[in-house]
Amino acid sequence: MHKQSRKATLFIDKEEEDLRVSFFSFLDEFEKGKIPNMVDLRMFFVEGLGIKDAKSSRAEIEFLEEQIVNHEGDIEPTASVLNGFVAIARYCRFLLYGFEENEVELQIGNQKKLRKGLISQEIAETFITIPKDFCCPISLDLMRDPVIISTGQTYDRSLISRWMEEGHCTCPKTGQMLMNTRLVPNRALRNLIVQWCTAHGIPYDPPENTDSLVEAFAAAMPSKAAIEANRATATLLIHKLASGSQHAKTVAARGIRLLAKSGRENRAFIAEAGAIPHLRNLLSSTNSVAQENSVTAILNLSIHDKNKSQIMDETGCLGSIVGVLRFGLTTEARENAAATLFSLSAVHDYKKRIADEEGAVEALAGLLRAGTPRGKKDAVTALFNLSTHTENCLRMIEAGAVTALVGALGNEGVAEEAAGALALIVRQPIGAKAVGGEEMAVAGLIGMMRCGTPRGKENAVAALLELCRSGGTVATEKVLKAPALWGLLQSLLFTGTKRARRKAASLARVFQRCENYSLHFGGLGAGYAFAGNSAPNRDSSFVNEVSVPVSISVPVL
Repeated sequence: MHKQSRKATLFIDKEEEDLRVSFFSFLDEFEKGKIPNMVDLRMFFVEGLGIKDAKSSRAEIEFLEEQIVNHEGDIEPTASVLNGFVAIARYCRFLLYGFEENEVELQIGNQKKLRKGLISQEIAETFITIPKDFCCPISLDLMRDPVIISTGQTYDRSLISRWMEEGHCTCPKTGQMLMNTRLVPNRALRNLIVQWCTAHGIPYDPPENTDSLVEAFAAAMPSKAAIEANRATATLLIHKLASGSQHAKTVAARGIRLLAKSGRENRAFIAEAGAIPHLRNLLSSTNSVAQENSVTAILNLSIHDKNKSQIMDETGCLGSIVGVLRFGLTTEARENAAATLFSLSAVHDYKKRIADEEGAVEALAGLLRAGTPRGKKDAVTALFNLSTHTENCLRMIEAGAVTALVGALGNEGVAEEAAGALALIVRQPIGAKAVGGEEMAVAGLIGMMRCGTPRGKENAVAALLELCRSGGTVATEKVLKAPALWGLLQSLLFTGTKRARRKAASLARVFQRCENYSLHFGGLGAGYAFAGNSAPNRDSSFVNEVSVPVSISVPVL
């Protein structure tokens, strides 16, 4: 066997080797900012790989994307090479095979699957409180690359570097003078952040040139060649959006949607290249596929924070998105329009503009009442964001959003968020009056305290507390008469979250100050319940507490 192995020679298929060399030459050209020769690309894909039409090209791209998702880091080719091949294949799909009409007939049956990964992550981030230690003291956002400075404080590298570059020589948090400008990677904390993000299904974008703790993330980052190939694809698609036939525009909108669903770089240069005005024009299309693709593309683009302002500043774009929400030709289009409003409302200054747009809140309330489970989730999260702006309270009452939120308390899929929105609305007297006037409001909140999730119970008791504080005697008496409330409060004091226990204690102290307290509860159990929490003015510290802690971070769809 040893003698035979010495005689053996490595066989290399010349055709496959030529293809491999050609492919890496394409990568090299894109990396240098050049576009490979169209004839060479055609020879590679059509003659070499046998990809002869748009359908087979699309199938190849989808297969490769699946391989990237399931890719193991120690298997060749690397994820960056696969990303490069997908980017070049996507570019050639439109360059070589054009914008075939039959692609317009594609049903977007897999759109729900594609969209889920993004917007559900974004919603999850909104209702998951990021641990304080994971947030940079400067931005209060999740740190991507935590580093330690000479005072022992930890900051995100990009932010503290900018702070030092601006000439500051003190620690932003403590005010101490910096002994030096050295930044020491906080590897232990970064590892914890990676583990926490993975456990909660939250995307974590690592910085470039990181060490082995995040190599798995860095390996999947697109290469410069992939970015440039995607940029070239975006240029083709936007040109077709601007001057193509109706069928071509529909295909181009779908291409933009798929390109924008992955990578903040893609979202950034698609918007910079001028896609948003053309997508806005398609929102009013009578072609259901075109409308659905265009609104979903805008949704994907809106995940990138800098694109939000471009969307909101584009004349008529917000109104067109609301128009799809109200009169969209498909359920998917209406739901994606609601999700787009949720994404845009992450910026505080836009909350009021969205609420004031004619029909926006009414349509969200209607979707919450009668939409699909996913549509209700999109609607309730958007309404929650809008309710965080105090000036939207009256608008939400007039539009029927309060009634819809109260009705949603009985829906397990959206009850938690609905209670959170109500807890914000009742902080204002007009909101407390509206919620108190809803026949099932108190009963629905009590039901959540009994059977809801830990966060749902927390939001429910917070809403009841604010209802008593802002709703006056009538609202307080209505809450006091709720059956089994006292037992539920005692249960929360021992088993609830930290915040739920504080709210329950504060609510019970409200009862203690009520002249009807002994009539309803006979004065029993008060001393027992608050023996360890009897500071006389402690509840006053919660008056200005935000009813529902959220961390809105919108990086992707």
